[in-house]
Amino acid sequence: MANIDADELHLLMSFEASRTAVPDGFPELPPINSQRYIDDAFALLEREHIFGKSWLLAGHMDEIPEPGCFQRWDHAGKPVLLIHTEDGQISALLNRCSHRGAPVVQAQSGRRRLLTCSYHGWSYSANGDLIAVSSERDFRQLDKACLGLKSFKCERLGNLIFVNFDSEAPPLNASLGALSEQWAEFELGNCRLSRRDRFLVKANWKIALEANMEVYHVPTIHSKTVASVIDSRRNVNTLYSGGHGRMVAPMPSPSTWQSSRREIASVGEIGRTCTLSYNVFPNLVMPLNQYVIPPIQFWPLTPDQCIVETWTMAPDWTSDGAQVGPDMWTEENGARPNQILREDIEMSEAIQLAMSEADDRGIPLSYQEARIYFLHQHMDEVIGRERIPTSLQVPPVIGEDWTSPNEPRLALATK
Repeated sequence: MANIDADELHLLMSFEASRTAVPDGFPELPPINSQRYIDDAFALLEREHIFGKSWLLAGHMDEIPEPGCFQRWDHAGKPVLLIHTEDGQISALLNRCSHRGAPVVQAQSGRRRLLTCSYHGWSYSANGDLIAVSSERDFRQLDKACLGLKSFKCERLGNLIFVNFDSEAPPLNASLGALSEQWAEFELGNCRLSRRDRFLVKANWKIALEANMEVYHVPTIHSKTVASVIDSRRNVNTLYSGGHGRMVAPMPSPSTWQSSRREIASVGEIGRTCTLSYNVFPNLVMPLNQYVIPPIQFWPLTPDQCIVETWTMAPDWTSDGAQVGPDMWTEENGARPNQILREDIEMSEAIQLAMSEADDRGIPLSYQEARIYFLHQHMDEVIGRERIPTSLQVPPVIGEDWTSPNEPRLALATK
């Protein structure tokens, strides 16, 4: 991995396997109030402040490959159009006509020179500028320059398209911090989109997400699936500013993706020999290896329902003679999630049912579940602790001393 010392990671893996207790100096994690998973008011705070102010993965360039191509994106609670403009940029526009609020585009995707509202015929450019108004003579002092479609911040990382609804949000790379540099070896600009699927899950989005943020459950829930390729005792969790995290665990046996699939040649030793996965605040999990890149996202619907969205990306499979691209997450061409994902979904839905029984003791988290606590801690920072009832707050006990680039375990490992 670029700028990551593989020898130090191997040292930390050995340290994790040999330790008999929580590392010295790691803070005690207070229990998390289970109401954070079922409370309606807290869900509204999440929608407004977390999903309204964070960089969200919205699309892939393969979905809008040429100027004029568009795709609707409604996953984050706002009707958005992603449009490939004539100058090769991507616009993220509110799909709402400035006249009476009708959707400017009703098709899910397509290609158009102008975006023309089917209600009254107002037309807009791919940049959102109002170009033409039907029967303009019937309006007095209509200032078209002020009536373009509302736009949102939109940036690319390789072929991935991210959107942020907060006009004052920092740039994408600043938000990702060290992650974007660490991902460079995976050549996201050269990976094609093979599949993108969505599944309804009857659980809070955080419950479904958190199943992908710890390996504590792998030996039990996944004993017959991924347990054979994740050495959970040697897993190393790393926390990054911004609520992001990473897991690295060596693979006891070769990956099942070692096949005729084309490899990403620039991937280093860690990416080739370990299970490597990042959680990106707030709702993105980014597994990475040399064969396939399968992001997975978690979108809130109600406090007890969410959408799990799965992606599969890979180097150009047609160069290997394959006619069909890889599919990391589904079975029968998207008919259902695969067994690994079903194991997590079924448990998430069972947890949600039990979560309605309030437990004043809260949810105790282990050292191996620190990424989950860190996520909640950062959520409170983004929402603003003053907006959250005291009983629901997550105390900020994980400080900078346990946040990358600081790594106290290295000193412990060399004692």
